[in-house]
Amino acid sequence: MSTPTVAFSELSKNSKRVAETLDRAQRVHITRRDGEDLYLTTARHDRQREETADITARLLAALVRSDAGERAIARALPSVFPWVRHLSADELKEFVAELIDATYDASQLDVHANLHRVVVEWRATARVLADPDLTAQLTRRLPDEDHGEVAAP
Repeated sequence: MSTPTVAFSELSKNSKRVAETLDRAQRVHITRRDGEDLYLTTARHDRQREETADITARLLAALVRSDAGERAIARALPSVFPWVRHLSADELKEFVAELIDATYDASQLDVHANLHRVVVEWRATARVLADPDLTAQLTRRLPDEDHGEVAAP
């Protein structure tokens, strides 16, 4: 089902009609000219999304606790993240562990940025590893010169 879209001005002028749309669709995309777009959702729909994230996190965590489950995840990941083929076996395990932790953060703490960050960072790592010239450039030995302490960002 596609999410209906309405302008913010429509929400303010015809809130009853937007609420009726929300009752049918459970979620409405609100566009704004002078700010980030919004989503208006029903409490039931939000609870269902939270439950979905929680079930997904617990299922992934349970799977990696067994050898068969770990193998199943390793076979399934390339369908979800085709770039994982550039990661080593150890990197793949590290990615899965971070993915599970970030999924728990999303479901238990309502912190979704960590999941996005994990995927973006590992995809960037895979992008570097996919390019042999870039990998060589970034992994070459640096001069033995000591340039001093690195300042904290």
